[in-house]
Amino acid sequence: MARTPLMAGNWKMNLDHLEANHLIQGLAMELKDREHDVTKCEVLVVPPFTDIRTVQTVVEADELAVNYGAQDVSIHDNGAYTGEISTAMLSKLGCTYVLMGHSERREYHNESDQLVGAKARKVLDAGMTPVLCCGEALDIRKAGTHVEFVLGQIRAALEGWSAEDVAKIVIAYEPIWAIGTGETATAEDAQEVCGAIREALRADYGDATAGSTRVLYGGSANPGNIKDLMAQPDIDGALIGGASLKADSFAQMCTYYAS
Repeated sequence: MARTPLMAGNWKMNLDHLEANHLIQGLAMELKDREHDVTKCEVLVVPPFTDIRTVQTVVEADELAVNYGAQDVSIHDNGAYTGEISTAMLSKLGCTYVLMGHSERREYHNESDQLVGAKARKVLDAGMTPVLCCGEALDIRKAGTHVEFVLGQIRAALEGWSAEDVAKIVIAYEPIWAIGTGETATAEDAQEVCGAIREALRADYGDATAGSTRVLYGGSANPGNIKDLMAQPDIDGALIGGASLKADSFAQMCTYYAS
């Protein structure tokens, strides 16, 4: 089953709204210059909450072929939850994707697999696409239990989900030891885990779900290694950090198929 590749730029806690305006306009120009084909790669930017309205304004005004989403979400609909952001707020801003379970959220905010799964359910029920992040630390990789660990994260988060609902999410595998370190898993290392994820989806939910669910690789992906990563059969795109903060490098990755 054909899966449209997805390049997702996670801006993390970078760029104020003026800088966001400059970047999204620059990205649009770079994609136009490179004659980006939306049928060959979907482009997604994931800015901080304070930048979403700015990105929405530019995307809608210029009718850009760029999707945008949020880096996190609350499990609550509304109420006395200071600092939280609801699915309704994100949906009203036109967000189509939401990240959950990023390693930084798991580490710094002690987010459990169950909480990550609850966030994914809220996002799906709100009509947006969850991007479920998973990945192992260096000690787990060295112990050789990384595949078992990652599959455990996914299965715990998606416990009780139907095959039809799982087919609507995106899974992003991000080895923690390769995020923002300059280190990157080899294409073969990334394929090992992404392939195992797809086989687990096949075993748990059937061929149709395994064939349609997109699995991304995240962790120091850059213009220099993106083609090798995308040549792997079970890697359907990338969750990109630092390289997505520069319009030219991100656009180059989004048009990996043309060079």
